[in-house]
Amino acid sequence: MTKLTAPLLIATMVLVGCGRLGDSNWNPLSWGSAPARSLEPEGGYAQVSDDRPDIPQITSARWEPLNEGRLLVVNGFAPVRGYSSVALVTARPMPGDRISPDADGVLRLRLVGLPPVQGSAALPARPGVDEITAAMSLSSVQLSRIVAVEITSASNVVTLRR
Repeated sequence: MTKLTAPLLIATMVLVGCGRLGDSNWNPLSWGSAPARSLEPEGGYAQVSDDRPDIPQITSARWEPLNEGRLLVVNGFAPVRGYSSVALVTARPMPGDRISPDADGVLRLRLVGLPPVQGSAALPARPGVDEITAAMSLSSVQLSRIVAVEITSASNVVTLRR
């Protein structure tokens, strides 16, 4: 009986190392250098920066309550009418639609938009009437990591505390 104990114990250890616990140090196939596993796609995440120019001036910024979070509403002003594709974008490129603050807890955004086409009859904008408005919704989970929001335009910066 004692003659069978040692070979059975060794065989059991070899089978355990090659079985379900294939990532263990007992598996002879894992003794080489295996690449680290990652969920990042091959070639990394696509980080596309937005090349639209900043809106000339931010006139106001405020929080509006939502059921699950808040809505950040930013108003801007330009000297001429006709800005299109106005949006709030992150100052540094982020993968997908993920929004996260910097290490200091400040979410840095830019108010951007496409100016009217050169050569078109650009009408002057009227203050208080021809405002440019953009909004971004932030969930409660996203807001829990944010201390402040800093919105940048071409001429000024507005900071909102949470």
